[in-house]
Amino acid sequence: MAEVVEYPVLDTLKRYFGFTSFKGLQEPIIENVLQGNDTFVLMPTGGGKSLCYQLPSLLLEGTAIVISPLIALMKNQVDAMRGFSSEDGVAHFMNSSLTKSAIIKVREDVMMGKTKLLYVAPESLTKQENIDFLKKIQISFYAIDEAHCISEWGHDFRPEYRRIRPIVNEIGRAPIIALTATATPKVQHDIQKNLGMLDAEVFKSSFNRDNLYYEIRPKVNTEKEIIKYIKNNSGKSGIIYCLSRKKVEELAETLVVNGIKALPYHAGIDSATRSTNQDKFLMEDVDVIVATIAFGMGIDKPDVRFVIHYDIPKSLEGYYQETGRSGRDGGEGQCITFYSYKDIQKLEKFTQGKPVAEQEIGKQLLLETVAYAESSICRRKILLHYFGEEYHQENCGNCDNCLNPKTKFEGKDDVILALETILAVKEKFKADHVAHVLTGNITAAVKSYRHHTLEEFGMGREKEVKFWNAVFRQAMVAGFIDKDIENYGLLRVTPKGREFLNKPHSFMLTQDHDFEESDENPDNKSAGTGSVDPALLAMLKDLRKQTAKKLNLPPFVIFQDPSLEEMSTQYPITLEELTKISGVGTGKAQRYGKEFIELIKKHVDENEIERPQDMVVKSIVNKSGLKVFIIQSIDRKMPLEDIASAKGLDMIELIEEIESIVNSGTRININYYIDEAIDEDKAEDIYEYFREEAETESIEAALNELGEDQYSEEEIRLIRIKFMSELGN
Repeated sequence: MAEVVEYPVLDTLKRYFGFTSFKGLQEPIIENVLQGNDTFVLMPTGGGKSLCYQLPSLLLEGTAIVISPLIALMKNQVDAMRGFSSEDGVAHFMNSSLTKSAIIKVREDVMMGKTKLLYVAPESLTKQENIDFLKKIQISFYAIDEAHCISEWGHDFRPEYRRIRPIVNEIGRAPIIALTATATPKVQHDIQKNLGMLDAEVFKSSFNRDNLYYEIRPKVNTEKEIIKYIKNNSGKSGIIYCLSRKKVEELAETLVVNGIKALPYHAGIDSATRSTNQDKFLMEDVDVIVATIAFGMGIDKPDVRFVIHYDIPKSLEGYYQETGRSGRDGGEGQCITFYSYKDIQKLEKFTQGKPVAEQEIGKQLLLETVAYAESSICRRKILLHYFGEEYHQENCGNCDNCLNPKTKFEGKDDVILALETILAVKEKFKADHVAHVLTGNITAAVKSYRHHTLEEFGMGREKEVKFWNAVFRQAMVAGFIDKDIENYGLLRVTPKGREFLNKPHSFMLTQDHDFEESDENPDNKSAGTGSVDPALLAMLKDLRKQTAKKLNLPPFVIFQDPSLEEMSTQYPITLEELTKISGVGTGKAQRYGKEFIELIKKHVDENEIERPQDMVVKSIVNKSGLKVFIIQSIDRKMPLEDIASAKGLDMIELIEEIESIVNSGTRININYYIDEAIDEDKAEDIYEYFREEAETESIEAALNELGEDQYSEEEIRLIRIKFMSELGN
């Protein structure tokens, strides 16, 4: 055991950190570390974990090694420790961001005994030169921060964390303190087993953060909702999490052009800029940081007032940790998440191609997230239960479900019918197909498999496909159905589901399932806000019909529904204002817009309508750079895969960009690509469908009509681009 330096614990707390008393379990944890025992600390974000190793490091002989994956947090904590001490060398970090001369300075301070805390990234710890260096020094203890990274069931699994124990053994044994803010009982066992500390003293604080307000909102008009929220909370600090770097960049730019002080933060930005952006947030030069979920942003800022998830995280652990960055000072913390089941499907796609075990784990974690988002019971209760803690209050009074209870209804018969239909189609079809059988839709696939002859066909026709998809999801959450991701998401009835069929019991379904956004508008930039003017919308649809008839075109080629809905909300009365409507570019506005704005102006004047122009979300001007690159590359007949890869997009993201170019009125010719990629007969069939049969531009409707076993979504979207470009532009 390392020798303890003279100062008593409380004196050191006051002398270095300025506190006169400990918080929660800090004191017994610190005593346990000082006695040289292995220690396992499970403490929510904001509970004061860092002090549990910072203070003992000052009292013990030697240097404490803190292993942490968050380069940003290392810098933050080293700065904080230097602020507490008169000696700059008291704390250092060793990671990939350091220059050679900086590394030499760190080593000198450590060898001279000046450094009490040395933060090391797990990747740096595995380098032989660092192992050899650490063998030469006296180590007081090892602190393993973010210890959940050890477990495959943790939300941020890092394989290099699995190597910590063997490396510690090689450097030289010393007591270990493992710390995490999020660990289910399963993850906790994994951590202790992997670090060889099953006998460690475990300190577990309550996971309940009663100052945090939890809310899930449908992913509709997300950017507009976020801008409105931030402007209503002017001057408050907040973090917005997105799934992709591209969305981080776009959203940060959108916020800036709408007068909000915001900066992006993700692993693709160079470390100097990242560091500057973080400092600006900490120093309150900016109010909002937009960051990727995947990149752990170690920002130790006590007064973050809101955390918004633009995309839902892959697991409840990730969600808990990220929302936990708000209200760390015990003050207000608003946690708002925008949820759409389509995001879950995207996350499922990301796991394809990974080892089966990893897919399985990912699927289970996602199901927990879906259950949380769609459930109507207290959010606090679900979260705490997930972390192995019971919450006994019926109503927490600080989440959307408790403040606005949702209606539930008896769904036993619906679940029985859903399970029986899955079995009737021999468990070989996806949710949408089974829903079409239930609602009595004779799609091409239903017809070709003769499923319209089944007894179950049409037995659920009084409800929509959307309703049945919600039943499948809730039955999945209850463990009655399993979705086989390996086989394109086929639905199977589990043993638990068969047991339910044998002995049915009450099964409550939640009334409210408004979480699916329009298939054609992934970000819902322009879907109706609930303040759509129904009279104007009806008139605009009539005018579109007349224009389409005159030009012999399908109506959706003129303007798509979401564009008309936005016109009925924003009331544009000039061609310039019309170009601000999603899906309307300059070309489209000039070609078709004149009659539409005249109609809107007349309606506004006659009804003395006050137009909400102040809430028009300005779009990013320089997004056009990407569009110009795409248009020029297509003009040069560059393969679409190469265009996508040059801009770091996947194929679906590129197709979405091309769609938005075409929908705004720019003509694009991708025939060179279509001729190579799609069979000629197939291409003709799809084109003919949009020309003669389609009532809307919906991809889902096209797949149902043409048969999703025959045509892929990508093929249909590419031909729709060709069709819209040739006929509409």
